[in-house]
Amino acid sequence: MKRNYKFIISYDGTRYHGWERQPGKDMTIQGKLEGVLTRMVGAPEGTVNLIGAGRTDAGVHARAMTANAVLETDMTEEEIQEYMNEYLPEDISVNEVRICSDRFHARYNALSKTYRYTCWYGAAKPVFDRKYVTVLDREPDIDKMRDAAQYLIGTHDYKSFCGNTHMKKSTVRCVDTINIEKSGNYIRLYFHGNGFLQNMVRILTGTLLEVGYGNIRPEEVKDILEACDRQKAGPTARPEGLCMMKVDY
Repeated sequence: MKRNYKFIISYDGTRYHGWERQPGKDMTIQGKLEGVLTRMVGAPEGTVNLIGAGRTDAGVHARAMTANAVLETDMTEEEIQEYMNEYLPEDISVNEVRICSDRFHARYNALSKTYRYTCWYGAAKPVFDRKYVTVLDREPDIDKMRDAAQYLIGTHDYKSFCGNTHMKKSTVRCVDTINIEKSGNYIRLYFHGNGFLQNMVRILTGTLLEVGYGNIRPEEVKDILEACDRQKAGPTARPEGLCMMKVDY
């Protein structure tokens, strides 16, 4: 009997070319998961389609990516989870497997997502966190970054912060929260919204860091947003500091 299964997945994206399966590239999160599921159910290669809530970039991590796939198997949810974790590489974990509604779609049914971007600065090196933080060469002004973030909250056209300059679909999104927290040598930026464009969180972060460095005034961020021009915004921050934290349904 075919059923729709919902998966909650964690992964360290360091070694991978991102979530999305790509021709000629074996090292993708989706590809690894689909490969294990295909063997598990004995299906022909290429017939299992695992749908993710988002498409994280190369080098980006996830604490709780949600995905779904229609599978024909007599295995229980617990047996599926155990099988997958036995055969997946050590940097991918299936944390939960549940039978869900036939109509459930991990991407289309997602209401909102939370991403965290982590930066680090200091005289020493973050040896044990080096794969999960972006090391800054100097300390940014957090208060100025917080001031600038206020201009980015709300429903806007975020074309200036989209890495795909040829995107044909709407670039309007709602970002309802941007929190910037400092703890010791760590600066963490939390973004919550109904959806994010390609590289959007990394470009928002890169722009806010430019504000923190004094290269962009906080009030200029409003003009950058309204320009709908990628060239006006700051650089795309490195991938290793970014992590998908949660998907809401």
